[in-house]
Amino acid sequence: MFKPSETAQPEVFKREAASVDKNYVIQKNDLLRLDVFSNKGERIIDPNPELTTSPTNQNVIQTTVFNYLVELNGLIKFPMIGEIKLDGLTLRQAEEIVQKEYAKYFKEPFVILNYVNKRVIVLGALGGQVIPLTNQNITLVEVLALSKGLNNDAKANNIKLIRGEHVYLVDFSTIQGFKDGNMLIEAGDVVYVEPIRRPFTEGLRDNFGIISLVVSLGTLIAVIRSIK
Repeated sequence: MFKPSETAQPEVFKREAASVDKNYVIQKNDLLRLDVFSNKGERIIDPNPELTTSPTNQNVIQTTVFNYLVELNGLIKFPMIGEIKLDGLTLRQAEEIVQKEYAKYFKEPFVILNYVNKRVIVLGALGGQVIPLTNQNITLVEVLALSKGLNNDAKANNIKLIRGEHVYLVDFSTIQGFKDGNMLIEAGDVVYVEPIRRPFTEGLRDNFGIISLVVSLGTLIAVIRSIK
């Protein structure tokens, strides 16, 4: 299943696997979470809560989280500042642009942007799982760990990473294979772990209904003969 791409030659695979950490670039259809704080983000640290909380409501701080969609034209609409084109920018670059816009309304604003809909799919021996990407530089081994690791039904030497039109074959059964294949995961990747085939066990499972019927008939015939 999922034959490795002819274009995914060893040198190409090693280049992908050895990629340095990189910042995520905002894309169309991304969902972004926006947090805006005034006074250079004072409330995030707030060593003296009495400065920013009223005496009658010191223990209650209510926050509402909204997600904002990057449209197909690359624009995203935020409260107060309206539409801004952010696709093609890193999160840090986008924060700087949004921060300048909110400076028109807040004193020394501090802006935090994060994506919330990036994920990778794991199939095969580990079952069907959708793993959310919680940071910008997560590796293949981290994804496998999040999916409960390689169990006894998984072929560690036959892990396939599908990225777009390319399929990369990864061998985690050796130290060298692990070093070469522990590549950075990108949003939308699919990881397929080849399961170990057990023909006898699978045959019993697939034909359980027939086997059960035969056993039942045999038992019935034995009971009838014993009565005679």
